[in-house]
Amino acid sequence: MQKLTVPTNFKRILIKLSGEALLGEKGSGINPGTLKSISDEIHSVHLLGVQIGVVIGGGNIFRGVTSAEYNIERVTADRMGMLATVINALALSQSLNSTGSLACVMNAFDINQVAEEYRREKALEYLDNGGIVIFSGGTGNPYFTTDTAATLRAVEINAQVILKATHVDGVYERDPLKNPGVKRFKSVTYNTVLRDKLNIIDMTAVSMAMEHHIPIIVFNIGKPGNIEKIISGHKVGTIITGEDDD
Repeated sequence: MQKLTVPTNFKRILIKLSGEALLGEKGSGINPGTLKSISDEIHSVHLLGVQIGVVIGGGNIFRGVTSAEYNIERVTADRMGMLATVINALALSQSLNSTGSLACVMNAFDINQVAEEYRREKALEYLDNGGIVIFSGGTGNPYFTTDTAATLRAVEINAQVILKATHVDGVYERDPLKNPGVKRFKSVTYNTVLRDKLNIIDMTAVSMAMEHHIPIIVFNIGKPGNIEKIISGHKVGTIITGEDDD
């Protein structure tokens, strides 16, 4: 795979991809066209020489927070959700490999016949050698979201930024789907997100990012080219940092 020589703002990034991002027009599961589109976009950024880690959710298959609906204990349901992330990670890795990027899956708990167990030193080695690392299994513990897992892995691999891929184009004062015309922030502080409970991202994840000074950019994954625009320095979506909205 030949990398291009293009200046970018970031050398190493962590993409938080929700399971729902893989749905496309489907009600559940993985949409093949959506999977290919996301893989192509990640591949195009990888070609620019950016080191990429991905944390993927499993909400398109099963969400632990809905456990009460199934009469399933929350701990068991969260484990089911973790297994769902493995399915998505395997699909994404194979799709990325078909583009020419080399991707591997590292899981938070031991399922060595399916995916390699996560070890920080090995993950850093893969990244330095040009591989894309997809982190599945969340943190490996119940009651923690994949948002928190994304921030944890970003800290561990020394990522410069977390890109949170969503179906909305940033952080709003209130849910824009329920409140048309509400303000979208260009930037917003960690403290504001926590104080006002702007539920675009898990509060534990925001607190951890604040502690380690890692900016979070919330953007719409449904608009092709957004990731490349972000790493090239364009203002896309909303950035969450310690600085006030401009």
